[in-house]
Amino acid sequence: MSILIRVMREDEYPLLETFLYEAIFIPEGTEPPSRMILKQPELQLYIKNFGMEKDDKAFVAEINKKIVGAVWVRIMNDYGHIDDNTPSFAISLLKEYRGLGIGKTLMQTMLNELKKCYYKQVSLAVQKENFALQLYKNLGFEIFDENEEEYIMILHL
Repeated sequence: MSILIRVMREDEYPLLETFLYEAIFIPEGTEPPSRMILKQPELQLYIKNFGMEKDDKAFVAEINKKIVGAVWVRIMNDYGHIDDNTPSFAISLLKEYRGLGIGKTLMQTMLNELKKCYYKQVSLAVQKENFALQLYKNLGFEIFDENEEEYIMILHL
C-alpha cells in the first residue's frame, strides 16, 4: 500500500468536517452522535474558515487518490488550548485505515512542519480511554493538565 502524505489543498478544506466527525472518540458500546454535533460552536472552532488564519496548517494521507486521513493545527481556544502561541492538534483517519501507522506518519509530518515554522510547542486534548493516547505518548507528548474525562497534552518542539 503506497501512502502519499501531502499538504491539504484549499479546495479540500471542506473534508475537515468529515475528519472532525471521525475524530470524535466514541467509547466501546456507545452509539455515535448525529453529525449535527459538528454544528456546536466548540467543534466549529476546529474547522470554521479554516485556512484564513496564518497558523492554519493541514496535511492529508492519500492512498490510491483517496484521502484517508488528515492532520491539522490552528491556534484556537479549544479543549487542548494552552496559550495564544501554541497550535492545537487535530488528527483523524477513516476507521478502516487506523492501526496501520498512517496517523503516526501524519503527526510526524506536522511536527516537522511546526518545527520549521519555529513554533515552541503544540498541544492536544485526548480522552483518557482513547487508544490514540499511547501514540501521543510515544511521540513525546506529555500530560500538561487533566480533567475527569481527558488529558491536555503538550509537546515541546
